[in-house]
Formats: sequence, structure tokens, C-alpha cells
Amino acid sequence: MAFRDVNARRHIGLQQLSSLALAGRTLLGPMKSCKFIVDESTNQSTLICSAFRLIESLDLTSAAGQLLNETIQAHNKEFKTGMSTLCFLAGAWSSAVLECLQQNVPVSAIVSVMSEGLNSCCERVQCLQRSIHDVSKELCPSSFQSKACQIGCGSRLNLQISCYFQKEISAPEKVSINSHSHREGNCNFDKHLASPLADFGSVASFVKPSGDKSTSLISGGSVIISGYNKQKLTHSRYFSTLGKSHFSSQQGTFEGYLSGSSAYPCQRSGLGHLAVALSHGNETSVKLLESIIAYQHERAEYSGSSQFNVAEIVTCCLLGLPESYSCVSLGFVTLVSPEQATVVKHFEDKPLRILLMDGDLSEQYRHLGFNRSCNVRTILESPSLQEGRAGDWWLSSMLDILISFEVNMVLVKGNVCENLMERCVANSILVIGSVTWDVLRAFGKATSAQPVTYLTQLNAACVGSGAQVELWKACDGRAVDLGELVPVRVKAEGTGLLTAVLSTTVASKVQLIEDQFWTLVYRLHHALNDKKVFLGGGAVELLCLSHIQMLAEQPSQPASRDMVKEFPSPWLAAAGVEYRSVVLQALAGGWKHYLSAVLCNAAEAASELEACTAIDRHLKKAADCGSPSAYILQEFKRGAFVMGGSGPFADCGEGLKVYDNVTAKMEAWRRALDLVLLVLQTDAEIITGPKRNQLLNSYESSEFMFL
Repeated sequence: MAFRDVNARRHIGLQQLSSLALAGRTLLGPMKSCKFIVDESTNQSTLICSAFRLIESLDLTSAAGQLLNETIQAHNKEFKTGMSTLCFLAGAWSSAVLECLQQNVPVSAIVSVMSEGLNSCCERVQCLQRSIHDVSKELCPSSFQSKACQIGCGSRLNLQISCYFQKEISAPEKVSINSHSHREGNCNFDKHLASPLADFGSVASFVKPSGDKSTSLISGGSVIISGYNKQKLTHSRYFSTLGKSHFSSQQGTFEGYLSGSSAYPCQRSGLGHLAVALSHGNETSVKLLESIIAYQHERAEYSGSSQFNVAEIVTCCLLGLPESYSCVSLGFVTLVSPEQATVVKHFEDKPLRILLMDGDLSEQYRHLGFNRSCNVRTILESPSLQEGRAGDWWLSSMLDILISFEVNMVLVKGNVCENLMERCVANSILVIGSVTWDVLRAFGKATSAQPVTYLTQLNAACVGSGAQVELWKACDGRAVDLGELVPVRVKAEGTGLLTAVLSTTVASKVQLIEDQFWTLVYRLHHALNDKKVFLGGGAVELLCLSHIQMLAEQPSQPASRDMVKEFPSPWLAAAGVEYRSVVLQALAGGWKHYLSAVLCNAAEAASELEACTAIDRHLKKAADCGSPSAYILQEFKRGAFVMGGSGPFADCGEGLKVYDNVTAKMEAWRRALDLVLLVLQTDAEIITGPKRNQLLNSYESSEFMFL
């Protein structure tokens, strides 16, 4: 048996890993360069901006590629963000390990020093963590808070104050709003909580051109806006009063969620501004998330539920409408066939009896863990019933069950039998499949419906009541017919479900806009769970680079105690430190490649050489300062990093910074390095059989270890 030495010049696994990761280089950073993925079978293309979508679209035949795919999928399942960082660092550190192997560094030294070097970085960067409370205070300056208080408490005027606005909408100078109108009734539903055509539900929207530093002066019951180029805004017939407002024509006005005793966003824990800081330039998703935050905050004040609940958010992508029609609707919005839409029209404005099914609605479906009995043969009850008619018998039985319990609507978690769907439509029963468990749970809580796995388990207690269904209407009040599919909205009093309706006229962008929205949602979700965030814009990675280089430059003998303190591995004490500097420099090279890629992608550097020069300049200043962390904090506050004070939200006001998630980022680092070290230690070729004798006389024999 011949065993290929892992220290051989050709290390195929790491080379494959490095090549695959290099394909996602342009997907790194806040200003990504999207890629088109073309399906050769259909010639259809999809626009992507995530390494997760890139890797899953590739035909990965190598073991290293499959490991990379599984690692990214696992990270996406848990965090929904940080996949591009994971992918890039896996490639950068693969190249770094290959350089170490070329210098004959033992594998044990690479594994030990790199692992503990990363652990040291994770401990070092804790000083760049900021609590959510402190970030919220920083993102809402005291001057801005005082203006918010004047609006919220000084008069009956309650406006949504935000630093990101729709440029194409004019806004009023003076608005009068009843701040307590939303508390009088709690049973109305707003069809569109947020829409760019209506400035996402705010009763008064302010226009702010690029570069504008507008101010607002409160005078009595009016707001006077002055801004860049002395632009003056006139009264609007749509927003002049509550009675004449565009939103008052809809069922339940959304301004109730934004008005009240506290003005959004500063006195609402700063979640709106925090979402902007975590968005990394994703302006459209921020505005949708802003309305979700406002609604859930208002609902939490009365129900005591979580102020930001990801389980109550779903998405629905509409292909055929302009992106300006993207909005947030209360309830569950989904797409149905035109035949099902006729049933929806029949049930509009009527209370429905609803059934929830946790599984597929088909004859062959069996629940997870079902064990078919052995040595048992099923015989049909009627000998005359042929095998071909067994399906018809099941369809008739299931339909009879639904009719007997007077079920009007069925929400199914899995797939639905097409033949049963047709029969249900003919009998005015609406069946909707592929519904997430969170939606089923929300409607179960609101309608008292109990999910069942099979229709044969159905009883009267399982059927809920009080649900409603209607055709979904765009922001202009018109129903939408997309031809093959029709959007409908299912709602029930008491449910907190919100649907982000994402519209586009470009088929290849559907996946892109949905991924961008969910990325931002989960960034905010993880930030609130961690209760802290990292300084963004490359600040954390720069400190890691500075820290590792400082450790690598320490003399071996004089700094032995410091080395043991930083790397308490028994291997270093036994094997010496001759490879320590080489491995640490290789680890630092991964951070440097990461920062240079972000600088180039963000158009902060024209080339990698220019980016590396800028990074070296920061490193020198940090070293001269004596405290790299203090220097980085100062530069971040000044807005000197990649996205510090730049991007679409740069003009939102002073104090706006960019932040990153803590747990998701560090877990991406760990998984990237673990993947590289796994491939390093397992990428060996074992050859058995007659070929062993051929290798003895070949020129490649030096690359093998014969056992």
C-alpha cells in the first residue's frame, strides 16, 4: 500500500478549496458585484449575491468542494449571514497553508499555531464589541432625540422621523394627526404596512436629496422643512389631514403604529437606526424592515410579545410588478392559481372555517418515523374495487371529510395532491400548500385550529374559525393578476404575521432580493440576541491582522513567557517555536487578503496593491500609536474605514456607523479555519493493489510513503 505524503508539493484538496473560494471574491463586502448563474438545461439565469447561492449552484464533484458546500449550508441554516466571509477566508487560509507546506512546515505545527492564533484573535477583538444599548444611544444623537420629543409630546403631531426617505415622493409642511386614533379599535387590519409609493405608512414623508442636511423646525402644529438648495415643500392633498389621507381609505391606518407618546425611531430602542447600521447599504430592505419593527413594537406594547419576532415574518415574491410596489402587508400573502382565485373571490369578507395540516395532503404521505407493519398485506374492502379506482376512492373520502366538517380553507405544510386540489376548487374549498410551520402556528393560535397530520384524524375541535381571505391589492388599491399566479392574503384577528411582498419585473432578481431581505432580518435578529455588535467596516479584521503580526514579530526566546500565555498548547513547549512566526504570518496573510478584497469591492482602492498599501498605512499608524485597539476605535469614530460614513446612508446624519454581528462573524472564522485544517489533515491519497509495484519504479515514488 502506498500513502501520498501530505507534505508533498501537490496538495490537491487545498488547491481545490482555494480555487472554489476564489470564485466568490466579488461577493465579499458591502458593495458586492453580483453574479449570474446560468442553468444549461433551461438557459435561464439567476442573479446571486451570496456565496451560499454560488456554491450550491456549482456541480461539485471533489470532496473538498462538497465539504465547503456542507459547511456553508450549515452556517446559512444557523445564521443566514456571513457565508461570503466564510467562503473567502477558507480560500485565503488554504493558500496560506499551501505556502507553509512548501516551506516544509509540519502539519502538527500548522494546526496548532493557526488554531490557537485564531482563538487569540477572538479574545483580542472583544474590546471592539459594543452593547446594543450604547449603539442605540450613539445612533440617536441628543439633538435628534430632543426634536423627536417635541414632535411626540409637544403637540398632537406624531411623525415618523427617519434619515432615509423616498426621493420621488413630495411631503407636506403641515399635518394634523390624532395620536390616539389607533387605540380606539384593535380589530382593523392594514393592507399595506409599508410601501415605497406611500413612504412605508408614514403619514408625513420628507424628501431628502443626496447630500442634503435638512433640518426641521417645530412651530405650533406645523413642521417647516428647509434643506439643500432651499427646496420648499408644498401641501399635499394626500397627506394634509387624517381624514383626507391616502391611508385612511384603507382598513386600519398604519400611522397608528408610528404615532403615539414616543416618536420612532429614537425612543423605540433605536432598532430602525440599528437596522441601517447592519444593512451595509441595502436600502430597500431597510425600509421594509423599518415598518415591521414599527408594527411589532406597537403590538408588543399591548400583547407583551417580543418586540422583534422573526417567526412572524414571511416573504412573498411577485414577478411582474415594479420594485416600487414592494411593501409589507399584515397577514399571510401567497400566490395561488387563477382557479383558486375564483374561490377567494367567493369567500371575500366572509369568516372561514380553517384547517391546518402538518404534512403532505396526499395518499402516499406518511409521517416521519412511520414504520410499515411487516408481513401484513392490505386488502381492499370491496372486491369489486379495482386497483386503478383506489385513488378515486381516496379522493372521494377526503373530500367527504372536508365537506362534512364544513371546512372552507386548508393550509398545508407540504405538497397537495393535484387531483384533490381540483376537486376542492370545484366544491369551493381553498387549499394552499407549502405553508411554513410558523404560519401554521400563528393561524392556529389566532383561530384555535389544531394541526392534524392526516384528514382521517379530523374532528370538530381541530377546525378553527375567524380566518379571512381576499385578493391582495397593490399600494394603489388595485388587485393584481400576474397571469399564471394570483396573490391572495389570508388574515385572522389576533395574528401578528407580516408578509414582506417583494416585487420585481426581472425574473433573475427574485432570488436576489429575497436573500438580501432575509440577510438583513437575521442580522438584526442576531444582534438583539447577542445584545452586542462588532465595529464594522473592516475594524475587527484590521485588529486581528495587527494582533497576529505583533505576535509573529516577537522574538522567540525573550518572549517565551508571553508566547506560552498566548498559546498554552503543550506542543509549542515541546517542539519549539521555529515554525511559529511562519505560520502566524500565513494566518495574518488571510486577514490581509480579506481586507484588500473588501477595499477593492467597495471601490476604496483601484487595485490590490493600492489596497495593501492602505492597510499597511493603517497598521503602521496603529503600531506607532502604541495601542492598536485605541487607534481603531478613534478611526472608526472618525469614519475612516471601508464603510464608515460611506454608502447610500452616508448622508443620514452624524453618528451613523456600520456594525457587524458578533457570533455570526466569529463562527464564520472558526468554521473556515476548521474546514481548511480538516482538508489539510485528511487530504491524502491511498493506493492499494497492483499499482503499488508500478509506483516503485516511477518518478513519482518520492511523493509516496510505502506501508
